[in-house]
Amino acid sequence: MNAANRGVVYKGPGEVAVESIAYPELAIGNRKCDHGVILKVVTTNICGSDQHMVRGRTTAPSGLVLGHEITGLVVECGRDVEFIQPGDLVSVPFNIACGRCRNCKEGRTGICLNVNPARPGAAYGYVDMGGWVGGQTEYVMVPYADFNLLKFPDADQAMEKIKDLTLLSDIFPTGFHGCVTAGVGPGSTVYIAGAGPVGLAAAVSAQLLGAACVIVGDMVEERLAQARSFGCETIDLTQDGDMADKIEVILGEREVDAFVDCVGFEAHACGCNHGKEAPATVLNSAMSLTRAGGQIGIPGLYVTEDPGAADEAAKQGALSMRFGLGWAKSHSFHTGQCPVMKYHRPLMQAILFGKVKIADAVNVQMITLDQAPQGYADFDGGAAKKFVIDPHGSVA
Repeated sequence: MNAANRGVVYKGPGEVAVESIAYPELAIGNRKCDHGVILKVVTTNICGSDQHMVRGRTTAPSGLVLGHEITGLVVECGRDVEFIQPGDLVSVPFNIACGRCRNCKEGRTGICLNVNPARPGAAYGYVDMGGWVGGQTEYVMVPYADFNLLKFPDADQAMEKIKDLTLLSDIFPTGFHGCVTAGVGPGSTVYIAGAGPVGLAAAVSAQLLGAACVIVGDMVEERLAQARSFGCETIDLTQDGDMADKIEVILGEREVDAFVDCVGFEAHACGCNHGKEAPATVLNSAMSLTRAGGQIGIPGLYVTEDPGAADEAAKQGALSMRFGLGWAKSHSFHTGQCPVMKYHRPLMQAILFGKVKIADAVNVQMITLDQAPQGYADFDGGAAKKFVIDPHGSVA
């Protein structure tokens, strides 16, 4: 098939554009990709981690086609694809995984050993993640299709809940993974750092896991209001005061059982210094505010190179952490990409059977492909919305 294709392209710090790009082929470099499929993209989401690149805080090259949160309709299958067929509506995990290496066989699909020559792990349209073409496009190629893709059991039913199901490619599993690795369970008290889409997804995930109280901290009132809309307690981090005191007002005690960092390396100080970057502040707060023996989930992104960092150490990913406190309190820290395939099927079932309304929690807003540059700008401005691109006008 030979068709036109367009995508969202990173042009340089602060700039993205929608441009004509090559229609995907079933190929990886110069060799055929008989295990791959080509998708007509139904929805593709703007992610907070995309913003790190667009803000110039990574080594992303100009010309990179963005987008790793993809839901699509299969239009072409490679010769070796057995269980996925044209016409299937599927969710694409943002992790690209071969299904054959040691890590994939252990379920650690976020650090596949065969899809990125530079390091373990790969993703669509992301810096240092293997050079794969992103999915904020009209069409995209997905390798290892039988292993990677989650087929929705009924396409018509899925389209009725597509605003929820589109979140299975990344942020819902990522938020859920942050809570699981933080040890959230029935009766837990939980602090979620950050009320962006992943933080809100983590908050609703904590509720789904049975948490007794979920506290969300952020510096944007609109985002805090969104967290309150589904029953979370909130803390405005622009206000002065000791965080433990603020936790105590809510819980009657000064520490939480579980802490989830949904901010990452572009964190800012709290209170009167909230305009100043402090990349280790969330990690240090996690150790201060989590009870002895508690767990800390860190789905927030930390990078090995940050050219926009305020000091030379942070430019190399070296942060000033009070790690001795975490050691003394016997904390466990859980980092890295979420292995989406570990969670996406059960979370799909939770959506389809009406157990969770994740689109409402993160405030999904549909936009066209041509509106994507404005969506990036609005997201960067602190909008309490999850922007979902509909490249073909498929969603009513």
